[in-house]
Amino acid sequence: MPTNVIMPQLGESVVEGTLSRWLKQVGERVEEFEPIAEVTTDKVDTEIPAPASGVVLAIHVAEGETVERGTLLAVIGQPNEQVATAPSAPPAQAHAANGQSVVVAATPPQAAAQRYSPVVARMAAEHNLDLARIHGTGLGGRVTKKDVEAYLAAQTSPPAAPLAPWEQPGGGDLFKPTDEIYAAANAKPVAAAPQPSAVPRPAAPQSLPPSTAPDGTLVPHSAIRRSIAKHMVESKLHTAPHVTTVFEVDMARTMAHWKANEAPFAAQGVRLTLTAYFVAAVVRAAQAQPTLNSRWTDDGLLIPPSVNVGMAVALQDGLIVPVIKNAQDLNLVGLARQVTDLATRARAKQLKPDDLQGGTITLTNHGVSGSLFATPIINQPQSAIVGVGAVTKRPVVITDADGNDMLAIRPMLYATLTFDHRVADGALGDAFMRVFKDTLENWS
Repeated sequence: MPTNVIMPQLGESVVEGTLSRWLKQVGERVEEFEPIAEVTTDKVDTEIPAPASGVVLAIHVAEGETVERGTLLAVIGQPNEQVATAPSAPPAQAHAANGQSVVVAATPPQAAAQRYSPVVARMAAEHNLDLARIHGTGLGGRVTKKDVEAYLAAQTSPPAAPLAPWEQPGGGDLFKPTDEIYAAANAKPVAAAPQPSAVPRPAAPQSLPPSTAPDGTLVPHSAIRRSIAKHMVESKLHTAPHVTTVFEVDMARTMAHWKANEAPFAAQGVRLTLTAYFVAAVVRAAQAQPTLNSRWTDDGLLIPPSVNVGMAVALQDGLIVPVIKNAQDLNLVGLARQVTDLATRARAKQLKPDDLQGGTITLTNHGVSGSLFATPIINQPQSAIVGVGAVTKRPVVITDADGNDMLAIRPMLYATLTFDHRVADGALGDAFMRVFKDTLENWS
């Protein structure tokens, strides 16, 4: 019996997504829980697992099309199994990735052509577009996000000047290259590969290639890049007055603890990294100064009961901030597990939108790429973000127990706290960082 693949609910507040790429095509074998497609939302890129094993019998949503939760995406079954060529009008019985059955209501093509997804409507409002003038390539002629992006890219490229009649290429064999003519004449007919009966292959989706303009090449923004840009501009220019304080941290004790415990943690299946120590220090500082773990509202500061640390993870086309929930309840082992799990799933595009929500303060470890010093932008609606640079050995002056100064080589890092000046002043920010610094310098 064929199994339907539907668009799942990707988060509490996420009701639609853009099918960015099919990982399997019609006729290809897929195993249960194997990723079958990639979906992009305005929060995260994620994969949709196959709800059953079999072959892909039909694909109903093209790449680049934005659809709502419950939409029939594809059908999986056995070779040569008969399936409908398109979603039928009555509700269809579908199976979610967790095996539960849900009812999917198909949208008539006429209705799909007259309605737009929230993503498309928002893009039209931002760019003052008349969507009726854009050719839709989605189901039933629906205008998709990729259609809008292609339209915008075309507007930025100047129209090519028409060629004179004598410069226009002619048709027929006289105008074909010689090798092309001989290749066509000598080509042997190739038997078509067998395909599952009554299984339509979807039309090739329109791609959005870079467009060439006189002043360079225009590379369209990805969804995650647009989201980051909008979020950062809103935070820095329209919401919070940013201020940054910088502390120098002696990492000798933390480094010694890390080196002594890296192997024992690995024996437990836990990868211990310095990021886990930084998260622990953020938690302790946030507990000591909860104002920096708060959120500004017009009525007052909203101080949450827990410390949910956002952890910035670099991706190929941007960054993403999954959240370690209730970090104050976790020891170093628990934090290390969370750090590894979230970073791994982020880079594998396996995060869910809920993994990105609920953060109360953010940590960005920009030192992993060699950066010594940075002034990160606050991740709204939070009030603070901690940045840590690379740990480097350098000479510093230390004081021994007798009060004598001496020169020593120590592993040092620069740590910054960027915070909302509406929420706190410099003294409070420095008090936060003193706890952060003391936690790392006196780790035992």
